[in-house]
Order: sequence, then C-alpha cells, then structure tokens
Amino acid sequence: MTPQQLAEACAREMWNDDSASQRLGMELIHIAPGEATLRMTLNENMTNGHGNAHGGYLFTLADSAFAFACNTYNQVTVAQHCSITYLAPGALGDRLTATAKQVSRTGRSGIYDIVLTREDGTVLVQFRGHSRTINRTFLNADGSPVQDA
Repeated sequence: MTPQQLAEACAREMWNDDSASQRLGMELIHIAPGEATLRMTLNENMTNGHGNAHGGYLFTLADSAFAFACNTYNQVTVAQHCSITYLAPGALGDRLTATAKQVSRTGRSGIYDIVLTREDGTVLVQFRGHSRTINRTFLNADGSPVQDA
C-alpha cells in the first residue's frame, strides 16, 4: 500500500465511526499523509448570543481536521494538547474550511497546524494540536480493518 493509499484507508475507517463530524455536516475533502481538509457550513444551531459562530464549533471543525491529519499512518493517534486563537468571527451560513498540516512527527508525538478559513479567504482560527500515538492500528498487515474485540 502506498502512503497515500494508507492515509485514505485510515481516513475511511475513522470516518465510519466519527458520528460527531458527520452529524455536524462536515465533509472530508482532502486526505494525504499528515494532511487533511474538512468543510462545514455554519447553521443556526451553531451561533452564539452575539449572532456569531460559537467558538466551540470552530474548535470542533479544527479539531476534526487535526484528528484526520494525525491518523494517516495506521497508528491510532489522540490529542495530547491543543491551543486555538480566534482571529475573526464566523457568521450564519459561512462555509468554513479547516486545513491541517503536519509540522513535526517524531516517535509517538506530533505537532499539527490547522488554519480555518471562510470562503472569501479570511482566516478565522489558528489552531495547533499536539498528538500522541497509542498502541492500536486501523488496519491489519494485510490491509483489512482491525475488528474491535
């Protein structure tokens, strides 16, 4: 399996069990080793008392992109630490894109930067995620999905 095929297979396995991202209307639009891009449209359930996008939904979109990017190597990987900086507000109807890119990956630890933008290119969020692999995989050596015991 090529690194790209492995990234795609891991993303499929993750997506199948990711009800949070699916139920929020996220779309996985790009996956590659150490990279992921997700999109989501802000609906009325995602706005706060100021009429802006609730920060938790912006965090969730960025966090989902982070998760898909760091799980492209067939090593189940979780968040160890995340930080977020809100730069501009989102609004009802905005179509947002979260682009995650690997900065560093050594041993069991990784660092990923995620930029969340509006369709007009405005950057709303800068997010940095620190990841940690755990002792599990998505796929067996033959490429078949690991079955949960």
